Amino acid sequence: MTERLRVAVLAGGPSAEHEVSLQSAQAVLDALPRDRYEPVPVIIDRQGRWPVELRQEPVDVVFPVLHGPFGEDGVVQGHLETLGLPYVGCGVLASAVAMDKVAMRRTFLAEDIPVTPHVWFTEHEWRTTTDPWGLVKPLDWPMYVKPANMGSSIGISRVTSMEELRAGVDAALAHDRVVVVEQGVSARELICGVLGGYDAPEVSVPGELIVPGEWLDYEAKYLSPAEIATIPAVLPERVAGEVRELSLRAFRAIGGYGLSRVDFLYEEGTGRLYVGEINTMPGFTARSVYARAWAASGVPYGELLRRLIDLALVRSGS
Repeated sequence: MTERLRVAVLAGGPSAEHEVSLQSAQAVLDALPRDRYEPVPVIIDRQGRWPVELRQEPVDVVFPVLHGPFGEDGVVQGHLETLGLPYVGCGVLASAVAMDKVAMRRTFLAEDIPVTPHVWFTEHEWRTTTDPWGLVKPLDWPMYVKPANMGSSIGISRVTSMEELRAGVDAALAHDRVVVVEQGVSARELICGVLGGYDAPEVSVPGELIVPGEWLDYEAKYLSPAEIATIPAVLPERVAGEVRELSLRAFRAIGGYGLSRVDFLYEEGTGRLYVGEINTMPGFTARSVYARAWAASGVPYGELLRRLIDLALVRSGS
């Protein structure tokens, strides 16, 4: 019998996405084929304390199923680099760029990847300005206010007035010192998965998020029993092809490796596509649109995990 690989599955952490991470990690732990892998759960608490020291724990590869700051922004990836441990997913730089909505948009604009009109400002600029409207005046209502570093729709508000803008900025500043405000557009929300290494990554079929209200908030994503996506999305062939091509361009723009989910806004009337963001460790819950997009593309969940672990070992030369 072939010796099983010991896979440390990291979960939890001090991010506001702690609970989502636990759900994702449990799905990974349940699905790892036991004839090939020996999973080692590593639950990091809300203060960032680890239950084991990976330097002393004999593991072959690490699967960091961590979302948001600390786990998805390059911090844990850098720690694993210093330990010399192979790990699943994007490296330090790609993780950091994708997590920061300002850096990500700068990168996309430099690569001529379309993004929605937006502005950003620091907490100091917001607290000291005598003209808050002046910070957002290039945009029209409605706007979306977001912390620059956060995911899972946490800290995000849709605003249609100055009163709502002030409340939305305060909510965003509870999670980060930099705020991004985006122009709202009337559009369909699409996703596409990327899987692979630096040289020849593959893309999944596109999916479409089902938005029950004005936008898909945390409750709709993780707490509601309602269906959240149609996979594959019903799209003109040209649009589906453009989604796949832009997904590859976004992945390469940040220097992605392993996996990412790219989110889009599609204006049917104009035919325009905007890249909303790229997620380097998308949700891996049972409802995960990333996993479902790959299942619809012929890569079932267990095979997806195997390929991600193999990619981690290839990058490290193991």
